Amino acid sequence: MTGVVRFGVLGCASFAWRRMLPALRAHPRTAVAAVASRDAAKAARFAAEFSCAATDYRGLLDRDDVDVVYLPLPLALRPRWIEAALRAGKHVLSEKPLALRPWDARRLVRLAAERGLLLRDNFLFPHHPQHDRVRELIAAGRFGRLRSFHGSFCIPPLPADDVRLRRELGGGALLDIGVYPLRAAQLLLGGDIRVVGASLRVDESRGVDVAGQALLVAGDGVLVSIDFGFEHSYECSYSLHGSVAAARLDRAYTPPAQWRPVLRIAAEAVPLEAADQVGAAIGSFVDAVLAGRSVRHSAEARRCAQAIRTVELAEAVREMAIDSGWRAA
Repeated sequence: MTGVVRFGVLGCASFAWRRMLPALRAHPRTAVAAVASRDAAKAARFAAEFSCAATDYRGLLDRDDVDVVYLPLPLALRPRWIEAALRAGKHVLSEKPLALRPWDARRLVRLAAERGLLLRDNFLFPHHPQHDRVRELIAAGRFGRLRSFHGSFCIPPLPADDVRLRRELGGGALLDIGVYPLRAAQLLLGGDIRVVGASLRVDESRGVDVAGQALLVAGDGVLVSIDFGFEHSYECSYSLHGSVAAARLDRAYTPPAQWRPVLRIAAEAVPLEAADQVGAAIGSFVDAVLAGRSVRHSAEARRCAQAIRTVELAEAVREMAIDSGWRAA
């Protein structure tokens, strides 16, 4: 492989248009070879904007000039097309989570290992150095003994026709935004976390959850709580409480590249560096591809274990959730 990794984009989602494709175009070691859609006109519009070929899904997988498939399809469609891309010999960067069910996530990771290919879910926020700084402070005992973690990701109401409100496509708040605080808890506390209680608010007319909360416990006894929803004022944060001090980080999951994070520890405001987490995530993936890594590499195996665990935790939230009793007016 040359020093440039060639991407094919399977699915013309708005997030791909707004965030990922511009970042792929700007990165010095990536090229966008083709975009694919079931709608030929949409594929042509994307291709014209990003100076690449337009094709359909199968056509993209057959292309010799595609090394990596970036897959921003709705959740219910991901396992089928991740599998197809892996069987076509392509590395895969998929939007998160990898699958609706844990067994599909495990199966896809096994397939990538068998094929000697790279597979990652596209959580961007772990690539922002602000979280490394928080972990350093935890390890240094800045908060004393950690007692609790709370993560929240809530957004204002979505348009009625938004794909995230469609049950048949795997919609719902838990698997769209609730997975962010779940993954943040994994990142900061480790993978030994279990769900002990949950509640979901379901829009019965659509059959999807629109809000929820969950209680979890880490292996060392740290209490974890998360909340998430599609019908709220905007909130994107996590907080930590220890025996000595508490801390809060805002814009924790989706900060713009120019955002200057501030970690608030009691009355102290600790400034952190701005960073482009989208570019960093792409750079990390490209480095791994150019280094010849597959999911069998130890670091990639750990990433895949995290990806699978996120799906497992979301499944446990669904299984344990009680009905909130809320009904649409």
